[in-house]
Amino acid sequence: MRIALSLASLALILLILGDAFQVMVLPRRVSGAWRPARLFYRGTWRLWRGIAQQFAPGRRRQTFLSVYGPLSLLALFATWVTGLIVGFGLLHWSLDTPLKGAEESADLPTCLYLSGTTFFTLGYGDVTPREPMGRVLAVAESGMGFGFLALIIGYLPVLYQAFSRREVMISLLDARAGSPPSAGQLLLRLGQAKSVASVDALLAEWERWAAELLESHLSFPVLSYYRSQHDNQSWLAALSAILDTCSFLIAGIKGACPYQAQLTFAMARHAAVDLALVFRTPPQGPDEDRLPRERLVRLRNQLSEEGVHLRDGEAADGKFDELRGLYEPFLAALGRYFLFALPPVVPEKPPVDNWQTSDWTSRAPGIGRLAGIDPTDEHFD
Repeated sequence: MRIALSLASLALILLILGDAFQVMVLPRRVSGAWRPARLFYRGTWRLWRGIAQQFAPGRRRQTFLSVYGPLSLLALFATWVTGLIVGFGLLHWSLDTPLKGAEESADLPTCLYLSGTTFFTLGYGDVTPREPMGRVLAVAESGMGFGFLALIIGYLPVLYQAFSRREVMISLLDARAGSPPSAGQLLLRLGQAKSVASVDALLAEWERWAAELLESHLSFPVLSYYRSQHDNQSWLAALSAILDTCSFLIAGIKGACPYQAQLTFAMARHAAVDLALVFRTPPQGPDEDRLPRERLVRLRNQLSEEGVHLRDGEAADGKFDELRGLYEPFLAALGRYFLFALPPVVPEKPPVDNWQTSDWTSRAPGIGRLAGIDPTDEHFD
């Protein structure tokens, strides 16, 4: 019985160390359905998402969901630390380690106490091993605890730097494509500014953003649970808007060179598909049509007035639908999993950008007029 418990304790310690290495150190996707971190996130997210769905859609739900990412990370660290302390405590108990300051045969709570004080290198000295084997275990655990806590401290800045880089580009999309962002608004604003020719430079930046999104969210999947500052923005909405824009440029805009759009489309779709594989969300159709026919006709007319002409006819529509079919089912599946709303390709009403809305704007109508909005407008929120 003692031998089996010793082996089980060693297995627990190695399992946790391996899991922490894969999550925090190994910079690539790791497979395995029974990894502790994967089981932890699947179980806790299912519970958290279920509670969130009891709230009415709106700010309270989004605020509740935004807490999960950082809180789950701290809870995962605490789970690992607890597992290591229990593992070493059980190992001391199974080996019947003689302890100074304890009874002749130390009980399990005393062994767990020794393990905890050793892991955190507290150095109280009230309970210490008396024989070489116990001392070796204590030294190994103290070194492991010191290194493990240092690794956690070093992991957090890397994680938040990746999050910050992701959010900078999402914030830049606000004035370019509205909030939530949409391909229709992005193309229309470029047309109004007579800057459609500059779309290649914009798409080149978003090609790099999609590559960084893929690399960072495969290396650190917990970043996918981190939500943006504004409820009407998200990494998934930005990815959707860029893919929709590329689809328009490839299939529909006369005179536009589709090469950069094809590159950005390939990178962004790669990110969408791989993230769907990581989170095991099978592709599925969206809940509603993101581009009703009447909105497409309206966008064509608006762009035509600005000198930008979309191809018309069955061939162009078929090509556009074909491109949407390559990524939309993956985005819809990710949206259901994370409780993100996919933005429409063309919004029903002109959006009010986040930079135009604030408590200061609503209290000072002059500021609102300078921002180009009327606080009494029905679209103002």
